[in-house]
Amino acid sequence: MLEPLVKIGCFFHCNSIYTIAMEKATKIPKISVASLESSLQRLEQRHRTLSAKLSDIGLVLRGSIALRHFRCGTPTCRCKADPPKLHGPYCMWTRKVAGKTVNVSLTPAQAARLEDWNRNMHKLDRIVRLLQAIGLRAATLLLRS
Repeated sequence: MLEPLVKIGCFFHCNSIYTIAMEKATKIPKISVASLESSLQRLEQRHRTLSAKLSDIGLVLRGSIALRHFRCGTPTCRCKADPPKLHGPYCMWTRKVAGKTVNVSLTPAQAARLEDWNRNMHKLDRIVRLLQAIGLRAATLLLRS
């Protein structure tokens, strides 16, 4: 079965197909030292700017805050009627703890404060993703030199 492939110049290696004429790696053009240094300086400046934004972020909180409606366990309750009239709305904070979902009931005032902290968490996540992208870009530039 591999016989015809060998005759046309292909062979299998680690579940990949390579042709005999294929080079080991794609050639990436080298960049000059001056260009590298100026690019790295721009990336470091962007990193410092983003890092400064971290000081403006207040408390952070993972999870989600939402209004929920529930059914109770009473068989003759209005929440079991057709159409059902569910209980609520209740403010709930949902998060994962050790791989398990945890729900906490909140007052409207608590929910408002926790929503602010949750928005701060989203800002932090966004900034961290940007910082990681800058680090990856810098490493890529350095490896090309």
